Amino acid sequence: MYKSPFLNEIANFMLVRQYSKRTVDSYIFWIKRYIQFNDNRHPDSMGSEDVERFLTHLAVNRTVSISTQSIALNAIVFLYSKFLQSPLSDISDFRRVKRPAKLPTVLTQSEIKRLLSHVEPKYKLMAGLLYGSGLRRIELHRLRVNDVDTALKQIRVWNGKGYKHRITTLAMELVPSIEQQVHRVQGLLFEDINNPEYSGVWMPDALSRKYKNANKSLGWQYLFPSGRLSREPGTGLLRRHHLDESVINKVLKKASNTAGISKQVSSHTLRHSFATHLLQNGVDIRTVQSQLGHSDVKTTEIYTHILKQGADGVKSPLSQLFQKE
Repeated sequence: MYKSPFLNEIANFMLVRQYSKRTVDSYIFWIKRYIQFNDNRHPDSMGSEDVERFLTHLAVNRTVSISTQSIALNAIVFLYSKFLQSPLSDISDFRRVKRPAKLPTVLTQSEIKRLLSHVEPKYKLMAGLLYGSGLRRIELHRLRVNDVDTALKQIRVWNGKGYKHRITTLAMELVPSIEQQVHRVQGLLFEDINNPEYSGVWMPDALSRKYKNANKSLGWQYLFPSGRLSREPGTGLLRRHHLDESVINKVLKKASNTAGISKQVSSHTLRHSFATHLLQNGVDIRTVQSQLGHSDVKTTEIYTHILKQGADGVKSPLSQLFQKE
């Protein structure tokens, strides 16, 4: 998997403990950068001061974002506390990134309509759920058939950001497409079950022990499965994972270009637009906070700034000059 036997050992350690491939790749990336920054010395020979120098380097020389520095910190703490079982002493003495977060990019409802009209047909449902339910990209890909309740018009999101659960709305207009997608998943499951090597869909350890045959039931299959079976890293079991996360952003970028939208469009742009349009339609901010899964309402309040005409609702004096003529 990796050229370094040491990094391979860390990756296997994580995979056996059911860390997601996304987390494994992210942690390995930052552990590798940490080692390279310190002249390829083995982490056993380094300590807190080396970690602090690296994190300060990321803030000062690499000018990374707050979240990127946090991920790098988490990766290195994991390396020492979990893998090497040699927890670091105090590592608070490093330069923390203090750059303010950017204002989110939001599309108008007219732009959303144009964008969705240019999304490739097989991805329209995915784009519709990103905007219609305010899902994060990873939440969309991790949806199981059972998570979508078409009768109650809601989606259950399990282990979202911060490992929080929530319920968000489902647009009734998407129900026919969802039913078609479930039918497609059912067809793939029928093919998979007839494969003697098929080990069922991946499930968390506790659930796989509690519901022993659930990994081959329709309800537990990913709503947007991969087009092919693959071997699970670490175990070698044959499974059908969800669709690759990178696909949807490429689809949205292509659609936005075709639609002539000049703004930078990604899956998160649709989530931002979902929140902004809810507030625009009179939904109270606490409800929007709940729909998005924000821990703090201050995170949600950023969308209220977008709705104001001009900066902080201030009307430009230039406009008054024209009105007086």
